[in-house]
Amino acid sequence: MDGIVTEVAVGVKRGSDELLSGSVLSSPNSNMSSMVVTANGNDSKKFKGEDKMDGAPSRVLHIRKLPGEVTETEVIALGLPFGKVTNILMLKGKNQAFLELATEEAAITMVNYYSAVTPHLRNQPIFIQYSNHKELKTDNTLNQRAQAVLQAVTAVQTANTPLSGATVSESAVTPAQSPVLRIIIDNMYYPVTLDVLHQIFSKFGAVLKIITFTKNNQFQALLQYGDPVNAQQAKLALDGQNIYNACCTLRIDFSKLVNLNVKYNNDKSRDYTRPDLPSGDGQPALDPAIAAAFAKETSLLGLPVAAVPGALSPLAIPNAAAAAAAAAGRVGMPGVSAGGNTVLLVSNLNEEMVTPQSLFTLFGVYGDVQRVKILYNKKDSALIQMADGNQSQLAMNHLNGQKMYGKIIRVTLSKHQTVQLPREGLDDQGLTKDFGNSPLHRFKKPGSKNFQNIFPPSATLHLSNIPPSVAEEDLRTLFANTGGTVKAFKFFQRDHKMALLQMATVEEAIQALIDLHNYNLGENHHLRVSFSKSTI
Repeated sequence: MDGIVTEVAVGVKRGSDELLSGSVLSSPNSNMSSMVVTANGNDSKKFKGEDKMDGAPSRVLHIRKLPGEVTETEVIALGLPFGKVTNILMLKGKNQAFLELATEEAAITMVNYYSAVTPHLRNQPIFIQYSNHKELKTDNTLNQRAQAVLQAVTAVQTANTPLSGATVSESAVTPAQSPVLRIIIDNMYYPVTLDVLHQIFSKFGAVLKIITFTKNNQFQALLQYGDPVNAQQAKLALDGQNIYNACCTLRIDFSKLVNLNVKYNNDKSRDYTRPDLPSGDGQPALDPAIAAAFAKETSLLGLPVAAVPGALSPLAIPNAAAAAAAAAGRVGMPGVSAGGNTVLLVSNLNEEMVTPQSLFTLFGVYGDVQRVKILYNKKDSALIQMADGNQSQLAMNHLNGQKMYGKIIRVTLSKHQTVQLPREGLDDQGLTKDFGNSPLHRFKKPGSKNFQNIFPPSATLHLSNIPPSVAEEDLRTLFANTGGTVKAFKFFQRDHKMALLQMATVEEAIQALIDLHNYNLGENHHLRVSFSKSTI
């Protein structure tokens, strides 16, 4: 075939026989595949869908028992690993579809493959057989969405097709891709966790392993399926989609690796086939109950984080903040409505030492603190209002149980919706402070690198904005003066404005961050301090 494509014009009221032998408009110069059409109720009547199981091979396949909300993208993805998909007709009312491939050979390969491996869409088994129809002729009063889907698919296929004069039949069965995907997340305004990735990608098949890491200041992941076909389907359906509305865009490629070696099960990496793996040093261990759940069930989370995407639409999440807040926990936290819970209650504080400013600085690592109120009648407790529920969730996850001024603090969500400021003229001894307009908010700027550098409290601190005149010795002395021991120090090789500095304990690092973040080093340089995931 030379890319000759047929399109058929069909009147809405014709019978099924006429539909299948309508007038052919062939266009020898066209490179466009036939368009997609989603059948409405009338169209469904034309395709009775009564193909016999043992029919002769045809490049048109009849797919039955589809889940109700399934999209064109997902159906097309079934055929993609075997060759070019040239047309599709969805019979929404009957939970069926017809899929046309470029060649009969590709269709035979697909049917043979899926007779050995039961195909699933949205965790539901579906049935594929040859159609009685030799080609699919569809009404070309096309809806735009369906058209866009096939155009997008055609673009993907064109990019993957060898250009060395191979005929369609030779390249119909694409070489098996890797079962491992490399995922980069752009515009990461909300944290995306390993569990969120697992939930989204599980829609396309069993996810065996995930490793997450930060590279070039971007959150990335490697994710391994049991089968390269699942990886192909996931890439087609998810590449370019947003996890949350208008942010966290997925960029997906096949990895050169074909197998991932996961050493630890924690919030950075996981092997779902081996719930017995250790959590590794300094990483939060998996709860034994969760490890048991892994063993029982590959798909662990019940969070409403990401619906399977419709064609070229975001992974519609109605409340991005709530979903992100639930996702921010190491394990899903259904029932946390992040929308309202912007206020935290912090207790067991050292009342001799704590100030609104010190709480602002520490909690400001995980979000933009708006207001702080140390309680007048209970000065070991404070209310802290964050900019949104996602930030309060992050701060709670990372700071609950940490030591501040020698005491283990408790952080929970407050029932208060806001922190009230004292009435005009009332002196509350400086216990309440409004930080709404603070220039020190780390997350005001959308797309700021700070969103990708949110880490749990650690003994190693990341320092930035260091002026050229300040030497290692000056910084070691400065940090030793906060009452701790400086264990190690290292300037960044390429950029002496940044350094890593390691204190003896996490508690000492927390103290140093509270004391020295925004410290004036002279030459109009204010030191920036945050927790690092690196060690020196």
